[in-house]
Amino acid sequence: MDGALTHLDAAGNARMVDVSDKSETSRWARARAVVRMSPDAAARVAAGDAPKGDVATVARIAAIQAAKRTDELIPLAHSLPLTHVEPTVTVDVEQGTVTLVAEARVAARTGVEMEAMVACSIGALAVYDMVKGIEPGVVIERIELLDKTGGKSDFHR
Repeated sequence: MDGALTHLDAAGNARMVDVSDKSETSRWARARAVVRMSPDAAARVAAGDAPKGDVATVARIAAIQAAKRTDELIPLAHSLPLTHVEPTVTVDVEQGTVTLVAEARVAARTGVEMEAMVACSIGALAVYDMVKGIEPGVVIERIELLDKTGGKSDFHR
C-alpha cells in the first residue's frame, strides 16, 4: 500500500475512484457481525419463538437486500452486478449470540467488501429489530471483514 487516500482528489475533495482502467476480475469477500443478547433471548431465536417471527430468515433476507443496495447506502461505493450473496445465521444459545456471516461475489473492476459488510450490518439490525421486544438490551458488538480476494491484494483475518 502506498498510503494514498484513494477517495480524495488532488484538492482533498471526496470522489468516487475511477476504476475504468482496471481489469474485470472475479472478486469475493466474507464479513461477520455478532449480535449479543441473553441466553434466554438467543434460545427463543434458535427455537423460532420470537414475537415477530423467524429471526434468522428475516435477517438473511435483509442481508441479501442490503448487499444489493450498497451503492445507495455508501456514498462513494460503485454499483456492482452481484453474482452471489450468501448470508448465514448461527445462534449460540449458551453465549447469547447470533452471528451473521455474509459472502458476496462479483466479476468487476472493484471489490465487493462493502457489500459483504453492509449485508452483515443490516442483517444484524434486523436481528435487533426482531428481538428488541424480548430484550431491549441487545448489542451489535462487531462488524468486520474476514476475507477478500480478487483485487490488488488479498486479505484474510
